[in-house]
Amino acid sequence: MLIPVVLAAALMNAAMVAASAVSTILIADALSPSVAGLPNAAGVLGTAAGAMAVGRWTARLGRAQALRMGYGVGVAGGALTVLTAVGAHLALLFIGMFLLGAGNAASLLSRYAAADAVPPARRARAMSTVVWASTAGAAGGPFFMAPSQSFAADFGLPATAGPFLLALAAVFAALVASTYIRVTVHATDVPVSRDHSAVSRRTPVALAACVMVVGHLVMVALMTSVPVHAHNHGDGLGVLGLMLSAHTLGMFALSPLTGWCIDRFGSRPVLLAGLGLILASGVLIVQAGPVFTPALFLLGYAWNLCYLGGSSQLSAHLESKVESWIWTVAAVATAASTWLFSLGGFRVLTLVSAVLAVPLLVLVARRPAPEVVRR
Repeated sequence: MLIPVVLAAALMNAAMVAASAVSTILIADALSPSVAGLPNAAGVLGTAAGAMAVGRWTARLGRAQALRMGYGVGVAGGALTVLTAVGAHLALLFIGMFLLGAGNAASLLSRYAAADAVPPARRARAMSTVVWASTAGAAGGPFFMAPSQSFAADFGLPATAGPFLLALAAVFAALVASTYIRVTVHATDVPVSRDHSAVSRRTPVALAACVMVVGHLVMVALMTSVPVHAHNHGDGLGVLGLMLSAHTLGMFALSPLTGWCIDRFGSRPVLLAGLGLILASGVLIVQAGPVFTPALFLLGYAWNLCYLGGSSQLSAHLESKVESWIWTVAAVATAASTWLFSLGGFRVLTLVSAVLAVPLLVLVARRPAPEVVRR
């Protein structure tokens, strides 16, 4: 059961990374760098709406069919981005990114398909396995961006069409893989852990959800401006691909370690580590130079800790709701990112990140909750 879930998620990640990076550059050149984040904002809003839609489809049709429908919407979005790249109106790019976001929502929520199939005490490790396996698509996808430009040029298409064609092919392959997903619920309404020492280090569900939201918001705000930063410094898609790959490796590669820590020690220390890494990576990003790319890796792992640490707390009826909240708030960060970057670079963005992360760090440290979340 895990293989098609993993493959579809990996392919969708590759599609989203390629389309997001190139759409930012396309709008920066066509309109202005200050509004370059708007296509990604559309993708984020699409993920928020898609999360709610997939949640409703899951309740009506089952998780497997809901995931397939989400990927199908993503295919339509990928097609619209290709049309924009070959000369269609720019408005289609925003619609296409919105629909691709729905496919991204299916990919993100697919981690719960894995969680359904294992004993509750191993939920975090099951979810982390899906996230970890997505590394190949998310980190490997950017390396195909530059070759895809040459592919498009060989057929007389604009160079920018290449990465969008790559995204379309990847999301279509994700749809095909999703047709093989079969979901069997292993257990429900069972305590996640019977280890009372781990339970005592858990955090309240609302606070865990807030950490997920802030962790994602900070990550999206900083990463939306990375393509503009690279473009302004004359870096080509090859260098940008390396930066994005380092970041996505941080997001996914160490997921098994995160899942083991959650199941072994509880979510609270994992969330604390995630918030701490957000602050540390921000300091390094401001320094730029040789530490810039490693800092993007740390930012990715900070997101991983916050995201999986919070996910392990959620009951079934909250999965799609919290996912929608995360991406709705992140849409604001995406739209504002390049505007704030144009005002003060990464210094302003990291200052905003610290303002959001520090209060949560204090609250998580002071307010553990000795409760067990049930599914």
